[in-house]
Amino acid sequence: MIVSTFEKSNNKPNRIISLVPSVTELLFYLGLGNKIVGVTNYCKYPEKEIYNTTKIGGTKTINYDVIEKLKPDLIIAIKEENTKEEVLKLAEKYNVFVGDLTDYKSALSLIMQIASVCSAKEQAKQLVLEINNKFDKLNNDITKTCCYLIWNKPIMTIGNKTFISSMLEKAGFNNIFSYLQSYPQITESDILKKNPEYIFLSSEPFKFTDKHRKIYQEKFPNSKVVLVDGEIFSWFGSRMLFAPEYFNKLLK
Repeated sequence: MIVSTFEKSNNKPNRIISLVPSVTELLFYLGLGNKIVGVTNYCKYPEKEIYNTTKIGGTKTINYDVIEKLKPDLIIAIKEENTKEEVLKLAEKYNVFVGDLTDYKSALSLIMQIASVCSAKEQAKQLVLEINNKFDKLNNDITKTCCYLIWNKPIMTIGNKTFISSMLEKAGFNNIFSYLQSYPQITESDILKKNPEYIFLSSEPFKFTDKHRKIYQEKFPNSKVVLVDGEIFSWFGSRMLFAPEYFNKLLK
């Protein structure tokens, strides 16, 4: 979705600000690195190229003064990552693209939408083709139940219409809380009642460690508790290229 009039113009963006780490990584992959003038404090890939790029604050704590100095002709946000208030305020002055991400299919569509706005459609077509080819080779008969945790206190998991839940399914796991909405809070009792075969502790947004794994394993002895790479499960874009190999290792 375009919040302002950029899509209606014939201009190609030459000064892009990314408000989402996975978008930043995608833009560099598509060969648009020389057009990126600002990124968030959480944008970390590609490491070398991102090091000297101007930081504009967090995904939900934007520094508007810095953005004003950068004079962007396009700002890219994601509905799930950035607040409505921030997007609307930015749209008063700048051309803002807001993507919506709910599952695997929408992730591929979003890659193409961003590429179209940034005039990199051919590169994106090749990326989407490669992602699909890698996922097609996955051996993922869905027989394993799983609880995926993104936060510790309070305990938070993932519900339906989320990219993570869709990626779990692609990996070969049934999300036991897929009947809930978005990112709900749950209790230990909720997990015990569902008795999942696996409990995945994500590395982000809360960074679960081996200390947490041991605690959860003691509390849920019937489940296998595993630390997982949150970037693989939650980042769309070029990061999706690494997911099938990671999922195969996880399944083994």
